Order: sequence, then structure tokens, then C-alpha cells
Amino acid sequence: MVFIPPPHLASASRPSYAEAYNKILAAHRRSPLSAASSVIILVAPDVDALCAAKMFAELFKQDDVMHRITPLSGIADLERMRDELITYPELHTLILLNIGSILDLPSAEWFGDFPPKVHVHVIDSGRPQNLSSLFGAGDSGERIIVWDDGGAENLEEEQRAWVTLAYEPEPDSDESSDDDLPEDMSEGSGGEDEDGDGSPSRKRRSVGEGSKTPSKRRRLEPDRRPRVSREERDQHHARLDKHYMSGTWSGQSVAGIVYLLATALERVDNDLLWLAILGLTNQYLRCRISRTEYDKYHSIYYDEVSRLNPPPPANDTHGLAALGPDDTSLRTTDELRFELVRHWTLYDAMFHSSYVAGKLGIWKEQGRKRLTGLLAKMGFSIPQTQQPYSHMDMDLKRQLRDKLDSIAPEYGLIELSYPSFVRCYGYHMQPLSAADAVDALNALLDAATGVRMEVEVEGARNGGEWFGGGHVWRAAGRWGSSDAKSKAGGQEQSGADQEEDDAVADADAGKEREPWLVRNFWNAFDALEDATRLREAIRLATSVRRAIIRTGSSIIDKNDIRMIKGHHVVQLRQGPDLALFTHPGVLFQLGLWLAEVLRDRVSGVNVSRRNKKKSLPLILACLNEQDRTYVVIGMNESLDFGDVRKNEFGLVFLDAKEDSGARTRHGSFDTNILEVHEADFEKFIAEVYRAKDKY
Repeated sequence: MVFIPPPHLASASRPSYAEAYNKILAAHRRSPLSAASSVIILVAPDVDALCAAKMFAELFKQDDVMHRITPLSGIADLERMRDELITYPELHTLILLNIGSILDLPSAEWFGDFPPKVHVHVIDSGRPQNLSSLFGAGDSGERIIVWDDGGAENLEEEQRAWVTLAYEPEPDSDESSDDDLPEDMSEGSGGEDEDGDGSPSRKRRSVGEGSKTPSKRRRLEPDRRPRVSREERDQHHARLDKHYMSGTWSGQSVAGIVYLLATALERVDNDLLWLAILGLTNQYLRCRISRTEYDKYHSIYYDEVSRLNPPPPANDTHGLAALGPDDTSLRTTDELRFELVRHWTLYDAMFHSSYVAGKLGIWKEQGRKRLTGLLAKMGFSIPQTQQPYSHMDMDLKRQLRDKLDSIAPEYGLIELSYPSFVRCYGYHMQPLSAADAVDALNALLDAATGVRMEVEVEGARNGGEWFGGGHVWRAAGRWGSSDAKSKAGGQEQSGADQEEDDAVADADAGKEREPWLVRNFWNAFDALEDATRLREAIRLATSVRRAIIRTGSSIIDKNDIRMIKGHHVVQLRQGPDLALFTHPGVLFQLGLWLAEVLRDRVSGVNVSRRNKKKSLPLILACLNEQDRTYVVIGMNESLDFGDVRKNEFGLVFLDAKEDSGARTRHGSFDTNILEVHEADFEKFIAEVYRAKDKY
């Protein structure tokens, strides 16, 4: 087998993560060509993979291993990188983070032609996994090492079916023709060599009528299994079809897997634990895992936080203050489902919450009145709810959760919190929750550069012409479009123009859009250890959230959600934030908001013949005016809050592409996200409606 189990399933004959990591160290120390290109980490542009890359960087730093981290945007980018990597003579270890689980990596199309010394470690939360990578044998297969989370242990039937179809010949194959001889086939020389014809066909016709001696092959291989029948092969094919066509879902976060590695190496600390928590929180907030799965891993991290950190003060049950200027401890808390509640006003946090929006209908005037009425019934005055949360009266903040628990259920808000964590940053900033950190990192990955964003100046609301309003966001540091030199009016405007010019230049520089993706990745990577950058990214996250609510409310007000053959379809072709939603991450968040809004207002449909549970299928398409393409996302959300459905749109998109002949591009590693040429969009989407009936 070429997958390695988690530590709790490992044994002397089955090594786990620590043994695989030690082999990487041994290969690096033996290599005479040790360089940064000898160990390369390829990373998908999401928060989970970002945190895992940071964790690997810390571990390699401790072991003095030179390495290189390379962010990739999608399958096309991976193909280009593959052609480049095969030319590196010093390469011996390749690590894929949230990349490649569904690909046939041992094949020559990917890494089968690489030198024997190159080992590919696959750590991917995406499911289903390619069985060739999990169970393939031979030189190519043994060099692909999948770090499994324990799920492969349950694939015994799939493994048996794959091995049978991969290594057993077809029933009507002409190969190994001696196997076709019946048991009463004679080995006598009476009719075998009479005509001097030694061909297989002649031998098959030579049947000794009097001899019942078994053939030579049967004597040599008495325990050989009988040939698999055609019916059995059909059953195996059906088993593999069920494995690959049941839809996509997520396993354990890759940051969590790397944390298990650090635990086995006895190197865990608060920094690595915080990164693992961020990876898990990102999965939960992006509806990659269910509440049940989240609670399972949360309990593990809860114990780790208690083990590595001192208990919080008795009077600070919600983690509102740091113990000192150097306090970087982690604490457990119950997180409210209010967006970035600690970093803007309470009213804005509730208004921009997808959960509150779905229950109260805040896009309508009546819904906004209900929100104001809820706050008034709780005893919170309008001036208090309209000022920054950090400036609110402390007594009100302490009473907030108790007031919500007693009054919010009257408005249908019964699941307003979930267990989570916060981290202290001393006196640099107030404690930051895992959810807020994930929102800030996602904002950097999606919108740090490449699109013009305006952010609000902290504390400047209602400040008039001189002190109110905001400014154009500019990413600071070496990965920004330009250095942030001044925030003054005229210079800031010139910076905005430069930012816009840079975004256009990136789009026109080539067919790919990697430049802004790479810059955004490194902006987020640096923010993981820089409290100042992370605090600044919070303002960008609030601006992204405003754009999502603004666009989502407009879609509902204008009845832009079409119902076509059981699918809710949204097509964005104009609007002030159109360029922002061409970034798949932001468009996906808009889809989550719309799904939350529609969950209690529409009846579900059965999108799969295999699964009779009703779901909420949603297709979003946003026009990229520069590339003249549509970014298309397919989502299959559950009608039950906290539940997660498998997403079959990746298979539907693949069939629709083949049947329609549309020009498409996979700009993401998520198979449910696709770019379609504008001229081919209508025929592509028509085939999507037809293809769904196959699954």
C-alpha cells in the first residue's frame, strides 16, 4: 500500500506520518545537491493549505531543511509546474497540500515519469481519493505517498475492485492463453507437435482425449485464483463508479494532519495549535464539514488548549482581555454567528450575518425593523449598537450572550453560537477569534491585490467630510502592488489608480491570472505571524462582507434567482462589485449567503438518484468582463442547518463540457468551480440541466 495511516492506526509494519517525515529528512541529508529546489511544497490557495504550509515551514526550519513553497491556482497551473519540476536534478521530495487527491498521480501524465528518487507526498482533504494513488504498486505507485486520515481503512471493497480490474486480464483476452485450457486439457505430445505448429491456437486445439492430466501451468500454480467472470467485473466497475460518482466532500483538514505530525514528533506549541484550529474553522465556516465533524475535532483541540495554556481569569469567560503585553495564549469560547463582531458595530455584525439574514430577512425593510426591535427588546440603545464594539459599555458586552439566549429564540435565532477559540496578542490588539482570523485570511487571499477595494477608516463613521469615509485598500509590504507610503488624500488616490492599473496589467500580462494570486497568497502567509497585518486585514474583510450583502440583497430584491429544472441559478453580469465576484472565493461566499437565505424559504429537490435526501442546488455564474468568461460555481447545500451534502456538480460540469463542446478552464482545484467562455455559456448551462439526470 502507498497510503500511510494516522498515528493511532499505525503499527510496526505500518509506518505513519513521523516515519514519512523522517524519510524526507534522511533523503535531504543524503542528497549531494541540497538546495531550495530539493524539497518543494505546492500549495492550493485556501486557508487550510496556507496554514499547513506555514506549519511545514516551521518544522523544516527547526530541522535545517532548505525548501521552497509555491502557490498554485488550479489544474492548469499544476500541469505547467509538473513540466518544470521534471527538469530539476536536485528534486527528491514534493509535497502537495490540498492538491491532487482525485488525480491519477502515478500515471505518466503526472509524476510516473519522474526519477525514482523523487517521492510525492499528497496531503489533501478533498474526497474522493484516486484509488491508483492509494493502492497502486510498482515503482511509480510506491513513490506516491498519500497521508490518509483513516478513511482509506474503509475502502476494502473499493481496493479489491480496483486491484481486480487493474491486474486481472479481460475474460476474452488472448493473453496468457494457457489459462483458458480446461482442466481436462492434455499435455501429451500426441497431437501437439504433429504438424510442427507451436502456435497458441494450435495448442488450444490439441485436446488429449484419453488423458486427464492437468496442464503444466495448473501443476505449477495449484493455488492460482480462477479467472474473474464478466459478471464479477461488472460488479467491480459498479463499485468504482459509486466511489467516484457519489460527489465530492472533505475529510480532515490538512493543517490538522500536519498537527498530528508535530504531535508525533513532540514539537507542538501554541503557534502550531493555532494554525490547526484555523484550518478546522475554515472548513466549518465554508460548509466543508458538518457540525458533527467539527465537534469531533474541536474536542481534541479543546484538550490541547487546556494542556498548553494557563486557565483564563475567572472573571473573563469570553476571552475579552489579554493577561499582559506578551500574552499569546489560546482560550476556548463560544463564538457568536455575527460577522467580525469584535471589529465593527454590533448592528453591522448582526446585519451582515448570513444566519441572521436568513432568519430575519434583513434585505427587506421589515427585516431590518425586526433586527432593530430585537436589539431594543434586549435593552440595547441605538447609539450603543451603532458604535464600535470595543467602545460599547462593558456591562452590555457581558450581558450580550445572556440577553440573546433569552430573547433571540422568539425571532427564530436558536443556534446563535458554536464552540470555538480565541488567541491573545498581548497589547498589540484585542484577542482575535479563530473565525475572525479566517475571515481576514480569506479576504487577503481573495482581494489583497488584483481588485480595487475601499475600506472604512477605523472609528471614522459619521465623521463628516474631513474625518469620515474610507480609503482605497493597498496591501503593504513586499507583496503589495506598491509600498504603502502615505494615507493622505491626493497620494492615496494616486495609489488607488496605481492599484487599479496593476490589476489591469496583471490581467493583460498573460492568459493566466497567477500574479495577483501569488501576491495574495504571500500577503496571507506573512499575516499569519504578523499581528499588525492581520489587524489591517480585518478592515478588508468587512469591506468584502459589505459587498457580499449588498450584492446578495440586490439579487433577492430584483428576483434574479431563476428556478430552472430544480436548480436555483444566479447570473451576475453587471454591478459595482462585479470584478470582485470573478474571484472564486468571494463568489463562493455569496453562494453560502444565498443558500442560508433560501434554506427556510424554498423546498428542496432530489439532485441525486443515489441519495434521496432533499438538497438545495445552487449555480452561480459571474461574468469576467476582461477575459470574456463566466466563473461558474455549483453548490449543493443541505436544508438542515449544520449539515453538509456531497457535491456532484464536478461530475455534472465534466459531462456538460464534453456534450456541449464549450471552451472551459479549471482555474481552481475545486472540481465544482469552472470557467466557461462567454459565447459558450448558454449551451454549457443547458447541458448541465440535462447531465444532472445521470446522477
